[in-house]
Amino acid sequence: MGDRLYNGAEAAALATQWRRLLTANAARVTRPAICNWVNRGHLRVAGLDEHDRPLYALADIAAAEKATRPRALRLVGIGAP
Repeated sequence: MGDRLYNGAEAAALATQWRRLLTANAARVTRPAICNWVNRGHLRVAGLDEHDRPLYALADIAAAEKATRPRALRLVGIGAP
């Protein structure tokens, strides 16, 4: 588990699965959101693939999803205002 790295699309799919478990399928994480997480310092790049595209560690994806969850849920009308 610890050594596998995930590309942006895979990271978005994983984060979407986690977030949808909490929101009855209301919230989705997109690939551009993954890029935003990197730009905002929520997610760090753990490596590069053979085409120099960023890869992310599972624990870092989970931490970024958790850190961004409250705002995302507010944006879809779930959670405290």
